[in-house]
This record gives sequence, C-alpha cells and structure tokens, in this order.
Amino acid sequence: MKAYLFGWNPLKFEWADIDDDIQKLATTGEFTDNWSVISHRSIQPGDRAYIVRVGVEPKGIFASGVISSEAYPAFRKGRHYYRIEIKLEVLLNPAKEQILTLDILKTGNLAAQNWTPQASGISIRRELVDELEGVWLDLLHSRGYGEL
Repeated sequence: MKAYLFGWNPLKFEWADIDDDIQKLATTGEFTDNWSVISHRSIQPGDRAYIVRVGVEPKGIFASGVISSEAYPAFRKGRHYYRIEIKLEVLLNPAKEQILTLDILKTGNLAAQNWTPQASGISIRRELVDELEGVWLDLLHSRGYGEL
C-alpha cells in the first residue's frame, strides 16, 4: 500500500473549526478535506494519508484517511500547485487529545522517515507503512477508538 504524509502548520493556517469537523466526522461518519500535494504525479485515489502537525507542539500525526480524488491543479497567491481530497477516518484535536508524537515516530525503524516535511503530500517509505499503521492503531485503540 502507498501512503503519504501531509503537513499542517497552525502558524501558517489556522484550523479554527477543527472541533466542528471532528463532530461532523463523529456524527456522519464522513469528513473530506482538500490538501496541497507535492507528489501529484504518483498519488492515487485509494492511497493512505496521514496528517502531521508541525510548527508548534505537540507535533505528530493527528489524522488519517484515504485519498479520494486525483490530483487537480489549483492557483493561489500567484503560483500553481496541486491539491487532492482526503476522506478522513480519524481526526483528533492535537490541542486537546493525545496524538502520535514525533518522540514515538523518531524511534526504531520509523526514524528513517522525515516526519516534519517542508512540502505537504510526501511519500512515506513503503517499508515503514505497515509499522506506522500498527503504531497509529495501537494509539487509537488505547484512546478508546473502535475498529477502523
């Protein structure tokens, strides 16, 4: 399975309605958002997505889901870039809930991956995807989340 890492820096983009989005996901079982992507040539619908908070503590993975669209061109502030849609399955508020911190992500085999990318939508090393998913699910189950 291919997996990609998307960065969110609260210093650059405020997610003021994150609690509303978490509630929408809990109530309806669905929440889709769009993200910029650097790997627009290789990313495909059905690929796994993880979102990592960077810039401010706590830093780490706080959301996961599945890519639900092809990459499409966008234009903002005088530059062209690509975006994709991510159908989120899990969305945690890093300011209020335990997330998968960089301390954990920088141990063992997972330390081979850059978890604080400058560009959003980078590929996660194939040999780490299963281990990352296992560590993520362990965290979620320890926090009382059911089967995903």
